[in-house]
Amino acid sequence: MKASTFADLSLLFVALIWGATFVLVQNAISFLEPLSFNAVRFTAAAILLGFWLVVFEREQLKKLDKKLMLSGMMLGFFLFIGYAFQTLGLLYTTSSKAGFITGLSVVLVPLLLIAVLKQRPGINSIAGVAAATAGLYLLTMSDVSSLNIGDGFVLICAAGFALHILFTGKFSSSYPTLFLTTVQIATVAFLSAISAVFFEDWSKAFNPEIIFSGKVITALLITSVLATALAFFIQTNFQKHTTATRVALIFAMEPVFAAITAFFWAGERLTYSALMGCGLIFAGMIFAELPPQRFESLLRKIYPKKEADFEA
Repeated sequence: MKASTFADLSLLFVALIWGATFVLVQNAISFLEPLSFNAVRFTAAAILLGFWLVVFEREQLKKLDKKLMLSGMMLGFFLFIGYAFQTLGLLYTTSSKAGFITGLSVVLVPLLLIAVLKQRPGINSIAGVAAATAGLYLLTMSDVSSLNIGDGFVLICAAGFALHILFTGKFSSSYPTLFLTTVQIATVAFLSAISAVFFEDWSKAFNPEIIFSGKVITALLITSVLATALAFFIQTNFQKHTTATRVALIFAMEPVFAAITAFFWAGERLTYSALMGCGLIFAGMIFAELPPQRFESLLRKIYPKKEADFEA
């Protein structure tokens, strides 16, 4: 199996983890406020990664330098922006609109590639982005009310996630994976804790009756180990073998997995538009996997009269 194919499958597994744990997190933050939840979640993950680093991968500590620390802190800052502004936006907008706008990171990644790294995505990636965006709209937009300040906050969240994907691709091949992952997760934990002190009732994070309640402790254990420590380690390790645009498209499958999980675990019903949305997101991911030459050949078969358009 090619390294790029294995990387894409690994990242799809990450999207599956995030989608499958969405219901758990949603239940937990009804007891423990979101920033406090993330502070505990990312702190536990950082401790786990740090323990593994010191005990089993001590050689990586020799690579400690200013550039590695700054790179990890930058990734952690962008990741924190994504989580924090999504939480802030949900105070003013609906979860469906927030889901769609967050998913717009799939559009922002190729735009940022052009603006920041001066890289132009291929025609297959552009088609995949268009299909996935349409799919996200059908899957998440149950209401089309006018935009408000919450939508603006969630757009900042989407930009944060997009920048995290972009710079993970840039830094992941330059530094030891476990060390870089540990620094960024610790950064999110620190920033989440500081924000919780200022904006939430952070004392709930030290209340045993809340922390050790069934729904909260289950969500914390699963998200800390699987959806944080393991998921971001996989992303940092394998993104070097694929492109940022393909990563964004693969992560667009997260709401698909969340919808499927909600259907089986929470009894939520999928509408026809949601099913069409899932299909379009999946198609977008497939488009991105096709080599540009094969994708152009497919387009010629569909639109034979437009052949000259693809020769330019």
